[in-house]
Amino acid sequence: MSTPLVEATGIVKRYGPTVALADGRLTVLPGESHALVGRNGAGKSTLVHILTGLQAPDAGTVRFDGEPAPPLADRNAWRGKVACVYQKPTVVPELTVAENLFLGRQPLDRGFISWRRLRAEAAGLLETWGVRVDPGARTAGLSVEDRQLVEIARALSLGARFIVLDEPTARLDNREIERLFTRMRALQDSGVTFLFISHHLQEVYEVCQTVTVLRDARWITTAPVADLPRAALVEAMAGESVTERAAARRESDHGAPVRLVARGLRSAAYRDVDLTLRRGEVLGLAGSSGSGKTELAESFAGLHTPTAGTAHLDGTALPFGDVRAALGAGVGCVPRDRHEQGLVAGLTVGDNATLSVLDRLGRLGFVSAGRRRRRAGELIRRLDIRTEGPDQPVSDLSGGNAQKVVMARALASEPRLLVLINPTAGVDVKSKESLLARVDSARADGTAVLVVSDELDDLRRCDRVLVLFHGRVVAEHPAGWRDHELIASIEGVDHG
Repeated sequence: MSTPLVEATGIVKRYGPTVALADGRLTVLPGESHALVGRNGAGKSTLVHILTGLQAPDAGTVRFDGEPAPPLADRNAWRGKVACVYQKPTVVPELTVAENLFLGRQPLDRGFISWRRLRAEAAGLLETWGVRVDPGARTAGLSVEDRQLVEIARALSLGARFIVLDEPTARLDNREIERLFTRMRALQDSGVTFLFISHHLQEVYEVCQTVTVLRDARWITTAPVADLPRAALVEAMAGESVTERAAARRESDHGAPVRLVARGLRSAAYRDVDLTLRRGEVLGLAGSSGSGKTELAESFAGLHTPTAGTAHLDGTALPFGDVRAALGAGVGCVPRDRHEQGLVAGLTVGDNATLSVLDRLGRLGFVSAGRRRRRAGELIRRLDIRTEGPDQPVSDLSGGNAQKVVMARALASEPRLLVLINPTAGVDVKSKESLLARVDSARADGTAVLVVSDELDDLRRCDRVLVLFHGRVVAEHPAGWRDHELIASIEGVDHG
């Protein structure tokens, strides 16, 4: 058996009290495409950061070709061994392909850049690796697929023969994906080794020879793809103890009035989406990164603008691309990032909680301080926000209590449609249960609730879960689904 090109053993990485990796392992042989899979939070990104020299492990070892990894400070040595191509390009868009390929190491002639040599060397490099891109083209004008190939060529020119592809297909259509896979196979034949990270498991079976599974920050298994049936791979990702868990079965009120109707919704993130949501119904949206689930939910709250289609709430057309108008139409929203989109850090708890209802707290454009304080106090008690009072700066709160303030503001307007995007992200267990209890109370009040989450526990509260894959709704799971069933749909596994 040949010496592994890359070998990581016993990797441990902590961030304060959080254990990002408890037992990371990876063995990649020369010339193979090796898949690294696992649910969100399994430790994949942390392991990649360590494999690419961005961070040092707290324990464990990384070896390349049997030799210890370079010191973190020796960036040139790392670039000569490994490179990572991310979803978002790292090329400079305003520069040409040739300039990007040799950025920081342009050929010189008497102290000046030799543009003739730069273009010639770029053309030779692209031809060597079979990348059919004009070296004089501005990188901003390239397709996502071609920008990725330019990044791969740049890494190869530095001597790296181990390329990490982090969700490379998330922004590609089917034809572009197939072309990328064709290039990967050709590069493999030329001696390039890939670590392929994807949430779409069918792609693992198309392009990879070996797969490693991480779960709960630990290595679970490494096996030849051909020897691991898809059901077994999903089970390894979900865990046997988790596989037996099922969402609580509940009977939906199919006679309840329809609140939300969407037809033919389409944007750059999703296409041809139809959905119906009834009064008192909780609908989940699931999918991997790049599936379009978040953008779809944001469309109803005015945070994302569809290019086609309609949505009606209680018979009235929803205004797209206008958050204030969506609020006025009866939509409350907990956005995906409480820091960037949810809270005004310089304001108090009370100010943040009542931002959505200022027009109800006074007359003629003036807000009554007394009415605002009373309303804020009601919301603090209702959400059990642990605070010194409405006048405490919201920046002083813990993550869980800060998220409760965002939820309080969404509920303050008594919405008919409540959109929750990753509602329990970054909160403690007690706060998580408190926030999810709001979903149950909203259901009881007759509110239609749309929940977008990567956390299976968040989706267990739902009456139905729609799964998006590459921007399309591909499956619907009624309450009572089991973890491995939902994960299989999310990861694009066809059991048919």
